[in-house]
Amino acid sequence: MNHIKVADLMTDEVVSVPPGTAVKEVAKTLAQHDISGVPVLDDEDRVVGVVSQTDVLALARSGPHARGTPQGVPPTAGEIMSAPAVTVRAEETAADAARLMIRRGVERLPVVDVEDRLVGIVTRRDLLRMFLRPDAEIRRRVEDILTDVLDVPAGDVDVHVVDGIVTLNGRVHRRSQLRSLLGLVERVEGVVAVAPRVTAHADDTAATAGDGRGALPW
Repeated sequence: MNHIKVADLMTDEVVSVPPGTAVKEVAKTLAQHDISGVPVLDDEDRVVGVVSQTDVLALARSGPHARGTPQGVPPTAGEIMSAPAVTVRAEETAADAARLMIRRGVERLPVVDVEDRLVGIVTRRDLLRMFLRPDAEIRRRVEDILTDVLDVPAGDVDVHVVDGIVTLNGRVHRRSQLRSLLGLVERVEGVVAVAPRVTAHADDTAATAGDGRGALPW
């Protein structure tokens, strides 16, 4: 999961609106494209906010002039949008994007460049594709890494996978194997997180380390 970038998942053809778009037109756009929100862009394609279905419905419940719009003037996207927008960079990992969505409670993230210009959009549905690998398949892949790649005897490390979270229990011979194991398991598609509970018989990672006779926690 950690090696998959937002750029690998995002849609680069994005429906957006300028700040002056009437909310009625925003609602039509959401319905027409069957989407839950649109980024609001300024004249230089910079993301200045996002209008979601929730924003539109909140306006409908409170009345068209609840936010101070003068009587007779239809409210606009710029007046009801959530700002500043929660955005993500294309080079960030899919895992980071997923955590950001959960933390901020949003369904979609505009993807921006270094100057905050819109380059794409990534949704929860896009990210969920990364978690569809069955737990049993993830476990087999991790066990293959242990035996075939790291030459850890079968049974020395138990692998448990629940909802993409991999728990490792056991012991390997060398501490260097621990670092390799963590990096390889994190890169298995479908892995959400790794809980390592593994020790090493000897530390071969530094010449200044002790004599390596004690088990070293990971």
